[in-house]
Amino acid sequence: MLRTLERVTDAAAVIGVILIIPLILAMVYEVMSRYLFSAPTFWAYELGYMMMGAIFMLGMAHALKVRQHVTVDVLHGNLPPRGKALVNVIGYCFFIPCVAWLTWGLWGYLVRAYVSSEGTGQSAWNPQIWPYRVVLVVGFAVFLLQVLIEFAKNLQALFASDATDSRS
Repeated sequence: MLRTLERVTDAAAVIGVILIIPLILAMVYEVMSRYLFSAPTFWAYELGYMMMGAIFMLGMAHALKVRQHVTVDVLHGNLPPRGKALVNVIGYCFFIPCVAWLTWGLWGYLVRAYVSSEGTGQSAWNPQIWPYRVVLVVGFAVFLLQVLIEFAKNLQALFASDATDSRS
């Protein structure tokens, strides 16, 4: 079941990777337009930060899945597998409510932007911000899902008869 749920994380990461291509194309267009034709675009800055933010948010859960987030290994690295699992479970007990709270807060942030038709206010383009905030909510929701999956994996490792998977 956990592997099935992790497909959501994988799908979000693939979407994030695919977004790199239009980001590169938009930035190349902006640079060429600006420096070759002295005609900068009015949308490149906002499109750039929105796409880069989307790439980051959609890849955050995958980074957790493949253990690419920063960890402090001074104590953790020297623990046996069950010790690592215990430390991780305790850490996730504090981390899960924080990520859930942030996800819920971002949902309210999205709804307010949608209801008020809020624009970005960053350039003459001034697109509505709610589509970008959808990506923030989805990214954090997928991250929360992956945190819960990692919590479950560590619980399994903690209570397994042969604790060989440290989930560090």
